[in-house]
Amino acid sequence: QVQLVESGGGLVQTGGSLRLSCTASGRAFSTLYMGWFRSTPGKMREFVANINWSGRTTDYLDSVKGRFTISRDNGKNTLYLQMNDLRPEDTGVYECAAEIGGLTRHAPEYDYWGQGTQVTVAS
Repeated sequence: QVQLVESGGGLVQTGGSLRLSCTASGRAFSTLYMGWFRSTPGKMREFVANINWSGRTTDYLDSVKGRFTISRDNGKNTLYLQMNDLRPEDTGVYECAAEIGGLTRHAPEYDYWGQGTQVTVAS
């Protein structure tokens, strides 16, 4: 069992920045592969980024490459998503997720999910 709690969302203008955090408990954080997803009401989740247990391997949605950075601090059991140069299309509920088996972009493969934090980018 893993519990995930996100924070750091908010309202920003186009071109602004936010840093999201996700704190994990219930399992050794350093053994988990972690990901960020986003969604809007009535729409499917979209993969944003993921990171392996050591933090040395990452993957990103093409539209966020060069703007977003995923990272983790295993000593704090915390996952981060630094989001720069935000655009209105980045608006959504951002969820962190944990996966036991390996890196994946496929949401159904993730085993645990946080409650989400709202990111709104105004034009």
